Amino acid sequence: MTPASQDRPSTAPGTRTLRRDAAQNRTRLLRAAWEVFAEQGPAAGVEEIARRAGVGMGTLYRRFPTKDALITALYDEILENILTRTRAAAAEPCGGAGLESVLWHIGAVMSSHHGGLSRLWQVVPPDVDTQRAELWELMARLLERAQAAGTVRADLTLTDVYLCVLAMRGVIDETAAQAPDAWRSYVAVVLAGFRPAGTPLAHRPADDSLVARRIAPPAERTG
Repeated sequence: MTPASQDRPSTAPGTRTLRRDAAQNRTRLLRAAWEVFAEQGPAAGVEEIARRAGVGMGTLYRRFPTKDALITALYDEILENILTRTRAAAAEPCGGAGLESVLWHIGAVMSSHHGGLSRLWQVVPPDVDTQRAELWELMARLLERAQAAGTVRADLTLTDVYLCVLAMRGVIDETAAQAPDAWRSYVAVVLAGFRPAGTPLAHRPADDSLVARRIAPPAERTG
């Protein structure tokens, strides 16, 4: 074996198989966790998650040493999905439509995971604070670009956008079982209100401090 070959990572078939198996086990565990938490809430036992995933407890604990680590992975999966779309929208040269496209995507993601998310909102892990902060920094940029392009009204604020997402979550929680697409009607109405109009909006927030308070780590929140 040459020195150069010694420096290269192993790509032997056995190594690739182990990596593939580990990735598949992780995917199965996350899928099972969504199902179990949707049914039983965050108090559900990890033993049931391992059983549904078809893996042993040792495999579960190798991937997720604690239940908190598993819940963090679920939130990470959701936020990375949304962030990928938001980063792409922010990178587009013409960002007028980016804000709307991201809001539609957020609705679709929350709807597809509504069962688990509705139970897990109460236990948002602190490890995702950085991702949440990045998301709302990007949303602020998309809002500014949409206003500059004239596709949304000039008096729209980031707080308005944040409240739209919060309300979207509530609509999904209330209607998903009977009308899983009802949230789309709500978002369409809200986006129509976001677009430029001659009538000034009433009940304006004084500033965007609500967003900053809500996405701040718990220890730094002031209300």
